[in-house]
Amino acid sequence: MTGAASVPRAVVIGGSAGSLEVLSQVLPALAGQLDAVVVVALHLPREQPSLLCDIFRHRCALAVREAQDKEPLKAGQIFFAPPDYHLLVDAGPSLALSIDPPLHFSRPSIDVLFESAADVYGPALTALLLSGANADGARGLAVVQRMGGTTCVQSPASASAAAMPEAALALLQPDYVLAPADMAPLLNQLHQGRVS
Repeated sequence: MTGAASVPRAVVIGGSAGSLEVLSQVLPALAGQLDAVVVVALHLPREQPSLLCDIFRHRCALAVREAQDKEPLKAGQIFFAPPDYHLLVDAGPSLALSIDPPLHFSRPSIDVLFESAADVYGPALTALLLSGANADGARGLAVVQRMGGTTCVQSPASASAAAMPEAALALLQPDYVLAPADMAPLLNQLHQGRVS
């Protein structure tokens, strides 16, 4: 494949109950030279500001930001969905925020992020679904797979809330089923200029 290094690449991560602990292992271990942008949607309380950027900003080699509407996506950054907004990937690629109704009682919805990112990035997308207590993300992960992206699910045995990874495994056979300790090494391997 010619010009592979110039193809924009992305990692999308979704989770709910129990996923913050996993992210605390994964995000600080991502390489500073990662050739992808990382976009994260977690189910958060709607009525209070997110502390995710404060938690991760000084622990990660990549720049950490809360997503803003119309913000362009570039490699080497981690974006978190703000509370009470759906976060989408739009053409550009750029971010878009939406106040459409919640899905699976959740806004941001992991399905919305995964499906929109799959439309834009196709095979250049890696999606990782973490611990959570509902089925959000499973349908979106199936769309990522259908569009040729790489699909990863936290092993239910390692999840403090197994419903989310179990829902994904009931719907598709992902490329990887991972314990938290294996996630950052895989992402670093997939997104350091290699064609996966």
